[in-house]
Amino acid sequence: MAKKEYSFYPGCSSQKKASADNYLRSTYSMCDALDIKLNEIDDWNCCGASIGYAGGGEVPRIALSARNVALSAQQNPDQDMIATCAACWLSTREAQERIEENDKVREGVNAALDEIGLKIEGQQPKARHMVEALIEDIGFDELASGVQKPLEGIKIAGYVGCQTNRPFGIAGESFENPKYLDHMIESMGAQAVDRYDKKVACCSGALMFSEPEKGHALVKDIIEAAYDGGADMIVTPCPLCQMNVESYQKEINKTFKTKFEMPVVYYSQLISVAYGKSAKESALDGQIIPAKQLEDVTKK
Repeated sequence: MAKKEYSFYPGCSSQKKASADNYLRSTYSMCDALDIKLNEIDDWNCCGASIGYAGGGEVPRIALSARNVALSAQQNPDQDMIATCAACWLSTREAQERIEENDKVREGVNAALDEIGLKIEGQQPKARHMVEALIEDIGFDELASGVQKPLEGIKIAGYVGCQTNRPFGIAGESFENPKYLDHMIESMGAQAVDRYDKKVACCSGALMFSEPEKGHALVKDIIEAAYDGGADMIVTPCPLCQMNVESYQKEINKTFKTKFEMPVVYYSQLISVAYGKSAKESALDGQIIPAKQLEDVTKK
């Protein structure tokens, strides 16, 4: 029997050949090493983070996440509902709060769900981000105890971004200077950048598509601050942050005459590598900018 077991909502971006499929692969690798069982919710749907605010109203938007919550409660009763995507976690948390606080929203959502034989009733499963589960259920000391290949000599900027920080955040953490990624980095034997002043800055989100010049400027500052702190790479818990900060560096270099080549990885990849998993198991093959120092660790 696994040490921990969760109802798992992976989200759209982590699917095979999607922008964050390396997040999903490294998450399963990390969880295998930590003896965590993820029970994927069957027939889950998009949380609507990308389009939910474009039109249609509050109830249809919230009903998207409510369907996942109802499926989780039905399929994996008494298990917390874990998301790796910051937007999925935020959307699910928001939906649950609106349903709990507003009877009209609850009635509207249940009317929609009734069409497919589902209902929000009783105690909803607790929606948590994967990093919450790692911090609260495992803890930094236990995470550190499993390290087989310390990430010694690697300096890493912990880029939290917006959506895992506001409006909910991680319990006990500062909104302006959350430390959990720094502690996680240090638990793996690496060095966290001290005073990374773009730790919670916005990566521009979907603005990168509609107004790329503004998005490029925001990401430039995030990367530049990491370089200023002496970072060898950036680590993040958010798939949109990871994509924006890694994949647009070539365009940013052209625009701003910079020479950025900063790897941007997930915490799950750090843990997987430090726990002795191979480069492939840690999904390092999914990087646009290779994380060569992590690759080197896997060869030891």
